[in-house]
Amino acid sequence: MLRAVLEPVLLFSSPFLVYAAYLLLQHNYPFALEHWSKGAVSALTLAGLALAVAGMIAFGIFAPRHEGVYIPAHVEKGKIVPGRIE
Repeated sequence: MLRAVLEPVLLFSSPFLVYAAYLLLQHNYPFALEHWSKGAVSALTLAGLALAVAGMIAFGIFAPRHEGVYIPAHVEKGKIVPGRIE
């Protein structure tokens, strides 16, 4: 469950982190409000949303698929046998 939340959050926040790194490389203080105008934040938000959506689509397309028949968890001889794919 953590992966399902963490991946889109990291993809969304990556443009903000890159912009902050750019400000640091330009010897600007990244926490100054003058660098975070409405236009810059809007552009970074749109870029982050585009990256998050594209990343989720890519993860969905290229995710490994298990082929076979799923056998659900059941009880055999008084012990629980976990579900598996055969």
